[in-house]
Amino acid sequence: MNVSRRALSAMAGAALLVLAVAGAQPAHAHQPVVLTAADTTPARGPLLVDGTVSFAVYANVRSGTSRGFRVGLRQGDRLEIQLLIPDQPPANRLPASQLPVVRVTAPDGTQQRLPITERTPFFEPYSGTEYLYLARLTAPASRGIYRVVVTGASPTETPVVIGVGYREVPGEVR
Repeated sequence: MNVSRRALSAMAGAALLVLAVAGAQPAHAHQPVVLTAADTTPARGPLLVDGTVSFAVYANVRSGTSRGFRVGLRQGDRLEIQLLIPDQPPANRLPASQLPVVRVTAPDGTQQRLPITERTPFFEPYSGTEYLYLARLTAPASRGIYRVVVTGASPTETPVVIGVGYREVPGEVR
């Protein structure tokens, strides 16, 4: 009888382990956040409570449209923001003048436009999607809320991904 209980206990433990592993998400995947047409400004968009946590913020923009969100950081944190587009037409064929523009406003009101300085390929293995890095910003952070706006510059709707943060841990979105 003890052998049966041990066997059942071992099988139950193995089953729990399989369920736990099957339900786990990869620790190194950016957490997705989707901006909608209602998120026209940072005040209307979501707040990424801890901007050191890795998020992938998805949006679609065209000329005359903007999407916004906010990022919370503490003094001494590192602000990291990247702009990517899919490496597929029509996005990857846009001239520089029609690529989306990202502006970041610091808690003190200082604004910075992310300059488009590259078209570096990046393969995202979890979705199997090829992207192009267009711009990257890394800077020491001030305490407070950063406001991020992406604005379209092409008459063609352009999908964008804005990478935020660098720590692969669960994060909160409000």
